[in-house]
Amino acid sequence: MGLTIGIDVGGTKIAAGVVGRDGTIGARAHRDTPAGSVDETAQAICDAAAELIAGHDVEAVGIGAAGFVSSDRATVLFAPNLAWRDEPLGKRVADVLKVPVVVENDANAAAWGEFAFGAAKDVEHMVCVTVGTGIGGGVVIGGELLRGAHGVAAELGHMRVVPGGHRCGCGARGCLEQYASGRALVREGRAQAESGSLAAAQLMSVIGITDPAELTGPMITEAAAGGDPCAVELLDDLGRWLGEGLASFATLFDPSTIVIGGGVSAAKDLLLNSAQVAFEKNLPARANRPHPSIVMAQLGNDAGIIGAADLARRPVENR
Repeated sequence: MGLTIGIDVGGTKIAAGVVGRDGTIGARAHRDTPAGSVDETAQAICDAAAELIAGHDVEAVGIGAAGFVSSDRATVLFAPNLAWRDEPLGKRVADVLKVPVVVENDANAAAWGEFAFGAAKDVEHMVCVTVGTGIGGGVVIGGELLRGAHGVAAELGHMRVVPGGHRCGCGARGCLEQYASGRALVREGRAQAESGSLAAAQLMSVIGITDPAELTGPMITEAAAGGDPCAVELLDDLGRWLGEGLASFATLFDPSTIVIGGGVSAAKDLLLNSAQVAFEKNLPARANRPHPSIVMAQLGNDAGIIGAADLARRPVENR
């Protein structure tokens, strides 16, 4: 008893796992995401969960979805990379599986996983920032996940930092994720390569490609780890932007811990050192206030599964 299923729905893959009360994942199941079809996506989610339910006594299912999720944790209001628009995903899946289902924003689920079982398990106030292709976020205040009046709080990547800046996928200009994400890293790297500078030419040579369009974030990170000056500078710039954003988050939420996760966090100190410097420089009244610790996430790609599963357990225990 006490088992729940967490499901992380990405743009290309659905990852599910049976999670115990201690946050450990037992059995796993995967499906491809048919992103263009609401019905097929729901069916794939149900199939993955049903595979796990067949072999385990499961109390509830939690689904982490990239997008706006209603405050009652049942409906996906909008998803940027999937076909969900006012989609009653919780009811649709619950009707098939015959167990309680809750839906949560994927970044909120990952943040809760780190809060409950990972890098912030010993604190009550935390901010989690996931730095991947874009930037996601989750905030826990006093041990409770911040969802806001309509369920769409803590969209940290869409805090505007440059008025009139780069156009973001959300429609606005100058969002933080346009300057401190994997997408920003690739954009700036390709711009450097196209400029014809000697430093960028050396970077391309180290990576072993000739076409700037082939440049990826992991390539830049690997080159920076090897000491390539251009790659190091690109990650340093990314870290500076991230640190400035973290200073704003600390001002807004006063957390004791800020957790950095997501794919770009694989750069570790190459990113974290410059972020820490920028954070200290930009934190208001920095000499007269406690500073939160900035740490790397511990759960990796499993954070969303673990967090969604644990959030699904809470209403079951409280009903």
